[in-house]
Amino acid sequence: MAQQFKSASAAKTTGAASKATGTEPVQFIFDKSNYRLLIISVAIVAFGFVLMSGTTDIYSTTKIVIAPIVVLAGFALGFFAILKKPAVK
Repeated sequence: MAQQFKSASAAKTTGAASKATGTEPVQFIFDKSNYRLLIISVAIVAFGFVLMSGTTDIYSTTKIVIAPIVVLAGFALGFFAILKKPAVK
């Protein structure tokens, strides 16, 4: 009985495997450019946080104005990297 079950499952798998290999190749959701933009956006956000740490002056223009804008720009670029459609080949 165990042999019959084994052969039946083997027949099912080979049929499914032939269907999967005969079709088109798998396409990923993200392209290489998406990952590149996402890594750049993480670096921009990290740079913005480094700017926020800055000097001991609490009311510095860099800490209050420029660094938050840089961080928000990094988050916006990351959002764009996620939503960007990959190029059709």
